[in-house]
Amino acid sequence: MYVIPEAAFDELSGRDGSVGVIILKRQQALNALNLVMLSAISQRLTEWENAAHIKAVVIRAAEGRAFCAGGDIRAVYERRMMEDPALFEFFRDEYRLNYKVRCFRKPYIALLDGITMGGGAGLSVHGSHRVATDRLLFAMPETGIGFYPDVGMSYVLSRLPHQMGFYLGLTGARLSRGDCEALGLVTHSVSEEAFPELMYTLADTSLNSDARGTVSALLERFSEVSGGSELWEHREEISTCFAGKTVEEILKALKAGSTWCKEVAEVICQKSPTSLKITYQALKNAADLDFDACMEMEYALTRHVLQGSDFFEGIRAVVIDRDQKPQWKPRTLREVTARMVAGYFAPMSPFLHEDH
Repeated sequence: MYVIPEAAFDELSGRDGSVGVIILKRQQALNALNLVMLSAISQRLTEWENAAHIKAVVIRAAEGRAFCAGGDIRAVYERRMMEDPALFEFFRDEYRLNYKVRCFRKPYIALLDGITMGGGAGLSVHGSHRVATDRLLFAMPETGIGFYPDVGMSYVLSRLPHQMGFYLGLTGARLSRGDCEALGLVTHSVSEEAFPELMYTLADTSLNSDARGTVSALLERFSEVSGGSELWEHREEISTCFAGKTVEEILKALKAGSTWCKEVAEVICQKSPTSLKITYQALKNAADLDFDACMEMEYALTRHVLQGSDFFEGIRAVVIDRDQKPQWKPRTLREVTARMVAGYFAPMSPFLHEDH
């Protein structure tokens, strides 16, 4: 096993080839991704994709509270304070890894146990199989720190039914395993205790033909009942309220709705006004874009967001000072004009396929 402090890589041998195993080991930081982890995982995926003896890849976390809570935003904040150019490199490398997971030719099985947010979603949702335990806590909470749902999630959220992607993106709502299963964000529900046997069975299983279908059938053998989705019960309200043509229209509809809808409106009103508007626009744009184009849009959008103040003010309030009192600029939705929003979407040079 090749080990770095933040992750481990192993090859689990079976009767018909081996399974590559990635283990996230930065438990004290809830496995938040840093540049070292991004580089190591990307390099190993490239090697395993081209290795004839590797038939599939499994990614999981070492025992703890999280699969992956996202990117290391504390390090992002520190780089901004030091005016470190690596600030941009982190997002470039992260998005390229998201793309690599999406395009990985072999089965890519993410075992999701615990907190899975932001960058953790990008590391798992784009893979062929997402296997969740009953401890899964999934969210894209970026609007609460002055950012927006990135890591390729603009593509995913924009395609969820009943306007659910707009609900998740604007509110940062936390989802259970049952919620994620109802939305197709996870493909199978499995007990964490079954993970070792699942992995050994996978290593002993031939994947020579219809590899992904064979993995799906294998996972079905280990699956358990997820318990249903409370969120799904609100799908009609979400579909109606989040069909608004602006964030303001969405809030107006929510405030005129049920008690649950009014509570959702209160949550949204705590988020960065700028983040809300660029999130809404990103999801509208993404609905008409393929995955590659969504990633290019996100990278350009991120570069513009990093030149502003809300993201770093959000990190300060939530992670650095922890006063939970971000001072957003602008402070209101009305002050965030259409021209300002359009500026965040000004294109930049393509980055996915340039030499690196």
